[in-house]
Order: sequence, then structure tokens, then C-alpha cells
Amino acid sequence: MGPPILTGMSNDEALSQLRIQEYYDDLSKLDIPMAHSQWYNIDVASLLNGTSIIGYEVDSDSGASLLLLEKSAILCCPNSGRIHHYPKNLIHCFVDDSRSDLKNCDGIILKAELFSISPNEEQLSWECCCRSELDVPEIQRKVSSWLSWLNQ
Repeated sequence: MGPPILTGMSNDEALSQLRIQEYYDDLSKLDIPMAHSQWYNIDVASLLNGTSIIGYEVDSDSGASLLLLEKSAILCCPNSGRIHHYPKNLIHCFVDDSRSDLKNCDGIILKAELFSISPNEEQLSWECCCRSELDVPEIQRKVSSWLSWLNQ
């Protein structure tokens, strides 16, 4: 059996709706307070109505999420109840690979960050890092995804 047929929608619209559903499915797996879940289901859901999501990431520790859109990124921070919006042209990617210098790496062997050049209290800083060689492919996959999005 194939994927569900969403009648009246273009392929792009249907794909975007599936991404939004995957996003909410991933959010539902988080161990976050009920107030944060409600915030996502009301405030963030109203923002996403009619929005095309290219990709997303969810931070299971903080409950925050990053949505990658065609021309911008949205950072959802349930702890503060804030939704931050960043134009894509102000976002950059930084990768710090310390595998060749393990003595000076504080245990973090690979770190990647999406960051923005914007006013101080509105800066984007979405990062991922790893302390094990086994986790390097996952960080590389994320960076590849970020760069693909940035270069679209």
C-alpha cells in the first residue's frame, strides 16, 4: 500500500503536509511539559498553516525545534514561548572538526552550528556536536542537509 492520497493538493503541497505531520510526530515523542505541547499545538500550528517546510530538527533535551523554510528558518523555543524568524541570507554554517587534535578538543571531536548575523538578542545558534567517532556520520548528515538547504 502506498502513501496516503491527499486530494486537491499538488505533490509539493502534499509533501509539505507530510513533513509537517512528521514534525508533529517527532514533537509528540518528546518528554516535555504539557504547556509546551499545547504551545506547539496552538501557537506553532497556527504559524505553520499554509507553510512549506523543507526540513526540520528537534532538540530532545530542550524541546526546541528548527524549521527550514524556502527563504528562512524558524526557531521555536517552548521554554520562553518565543518563535524566532531568520532570513536565510543571514544564516551561515560553521564546522569545527577536532579529530586531528584530540588533546585540545575538550572531548568534543566534531561540532557544527547554524548561526545568524543579526541583533544580539535575536541571534540563531543551532548546534550539534559529538564526542564519539560513531556519531560523526550523523553530524555530517546534518551538516550536509544544512548546506543543501543554504545553497538552494
